[in-house]
Amino acid sequence: MPAFDYKGPLCGMAAFKAHCAMGFWKAGLLKTLPKNRGSDAMGNFGRFESLQDVPSEAALVRIVREAAALNDAGVKPPRPARAPRPELKAPPYMLAAIRRNRKAQTNYDAFSPSAKREYIEWITDAKSDATRERRLATAVEWMAEGKPRNWKYQ
Repeated sequence: MPAFDYKGPLCGMAAFKAHCAMGFWKAGLLKTLPKNRGSDAMGNFGRFESLQDVPSEAALVRIVREAAALNDAGVKPPRPARAPRPELKAPPYMLAAIRRNRKAQTNYDAFSPSAKREYIEWITDAKSDATRERRLATAVEWMAEGKPRNWKYQ
């Protein structure tokens, strides 16, 4: 599966037993790319099962030049909009444990919503009460030190 870069991702190919495929990273932005070539294979042209399925050299050159021009211009492919995640509420036992430690409470209140979510998910995902209590004690200790949940990896 060779891939080609020119000031960023440009295009890639894949070979299989009976066909091959080719696709462009910014296919949705390319005007010279043929539309509706087929969706029976990955890539933007459908399956190449014979040389007759491959676009002409002139057409490929036009498409590659257009893709390279997009990379030259720094154009980014559009990202699909994601719905915001609903705010996760901390369970009362967790909030009570945090309130017992003033530093932990101050730091927890200052955390971003995602940092709070990581702690809440980690504690509530525990399967046994013993694990939950152990995680809660560790979380309060880390919060008192101002550490987010995955502080080891930052």
